[in-house]
Amino acid sequence: MEKEYISKRYREWIKQLDGTSFYDELSRMDEKQIEDSFYKELAFGTGGIRGVMGIGTAKINEFVIARATQGLANYMIHKKLRTGLKKVVIGYDTRNNSEKYAKIAANVLMNNGIKTYLFSEALPTPCVSFAVRELECFLGIVITASHNPSEYNGYKVYEKKGCQITNEMADQIYDEIKKVGYFDIDITNQGNQYNFVNETIYDSYIQSVLKQSISSDHNADVKIVYSPLNGTGLKPVTQVLKLAGFDQVILVEEQKNPDGNFPTCKKPNPEEIEAMQLGIEYAKNEQADLVLATDPDCDRVSIAVKNKDDFRILSANELGCLLLDFICSNVKIQSDDVFMKTIVTTDLAELIAQDYGLRTINTLTGFKYIGEQIGLLEKKHNEASFVFGFEESCGFLRGTYVRDKDATVASLLICEMYAAYQSQGMTLMDKLNEIYNKYGFCLNTQHSFKFDGASGSEKMNQIMDYVRYKVQTLGGYNVVLKKDYLPGIDNLPKSNVVKLFLDNNSSVIFRPSGTEPKLKVYFSIFGEEKSTCQTIEHKMVRWLTGITDSVLKD
Repeated sequence: MEKEYISKRYREWIKQLDGTSFYDELSRMDEKQIEDSFYKELAFGTGGIRGVMGIGTAKINEFVIARATQGLANYMIHKKLRTGLKKVVIGYDTRNNSEKYAKIAANVLMNNGIKTYLFSEALPTPCVSFAVRELECFLGIVITASHNPSEYNGYKVYEKKGCQITNEMADQIYDEIKKVGYFDIDITNQGNQYNFVNETIYDSYIQSVLKQSISSDHNADVKIVYSPLNGTGLKPVTQVLKLAGFDQVILVEEQKNPDGNFPTCKKPNPEEIEAMQLGIEYAKNEQADLVLATDPDCDRVSIAVKNKDDFRILSANELGCLLLDFICSNVKIQSDDVFMKTIVTTDLAELIAQDYGLRTINTLTGFKYIGEQIGLLEKKHNEASFVFGFEESCGFLRGTYVRDKDATVASLLICEMYAAYQSQGMTLMDKLNEIYNKYGFCLNTQHSFKFDGASGSEKMNQIMDYVRYKVQTLGGYNVVLKKDYLPGIDNLPKSNVVKLFLDNNSSVIFRPSGTEPKLKVYFSIFGEEKSTCQTIEHKMVRWLTGITDSVLKD
């Protein structure tokens, strides 16, 4: 039946695209290519849609983009918004076809009578979060696949407060998308002039970033190597750093200009050594001690710092704790000020915040939940109490001008922090070790267990149930507190997540991935030194592997 359904979809596309440039590509497909291209429809969720570019219902292409946008337009039309609210702003990154897809989305919206603003150049995703609010739009769209490989693209949606859309809104939009045929949409421009976003919006964004500055001392003395990884960060990051007084920013030439093929690394993810390697080589040649890299849509940032004779990439947890400590030690903390992090982010950050008198708000995984919490503060006219927020996947934010992670402001704060410690004769590694000496070493790792096939989801649920209802010890350590987020606790939405707190001051989080057939397990382990923490981790991983193996055998 499945093969018949795939074949039916394929024949429909062949029929509809006869006489077009896509027909030859479809007609050359073998059986496996047909299956890969038509075995499913890309689902639409809170992260929008994302996938490999190509022809078919399971790929990202102009028909999938147009269908998603028509569903979005129908959702807005059914909301019966007054004319002043029926507005959308669209941005895009430097990936192949991103500008083309952005213009198709704009055409579809304009053909539905929806006022549409389009950025005239590839800019960071946070610029759309900012523009939604500044232009008082109902929604924002970004064509991006973040740090995925070059063959990917995607479609992300923001609501009027600048946050990624909620689960409820995503479900309602997806219901509308599923009613739309792939070939029932007019994607032509029909003579409409594109309403490009005024440059003053970008200028206001830059000024909002600069207002988050902590310290401007000694910036001119700092030598920094920066790579935009062929993405959107070149213009805003270099502009902000220059305005903040950083005159010695050395660009990685091979990764400087926009290039959707990302020729120097298969995956333009600044967390990975391959993406950072060229920058590290530049730093060695230029005798710089700091390497900074942002991902293609410039919402994530990672750094490498000189560590003795080599360079070390700091994890997002390490970098986030450094930034949190730096910010707190340089601003006046008020009694109602808050720090925000996701529940899978290091527990060490909460200890640092507590030490400075900050209340910590833990959110579900995903920076949109931090954005939602900022929105709740705004409703109480208390958004100024937000001091800093970060997540373990390289997302950082200071300020409330956007409601998503922003690598431009993070880059500014990182460089200011680096300059401040350099002026004191300290390196970032010195400061990190100082933090560990004060609070204890904290090892943060993530392990994934893959469950393929039709029974994969059932097996993950079995493990989650075992952890939720039966586990009292883990790797020889007693569970002293168990937080089950499934019913909805701590004012958070319901989520299939369990966090165990152990009697060795460590915690373990179990969470099925929302995008892959994987069970993700996060460890936050405290100890006197790294080797002690690693020994504890090995014991707990052995226990965990035994549990997963026993479930797989049943």
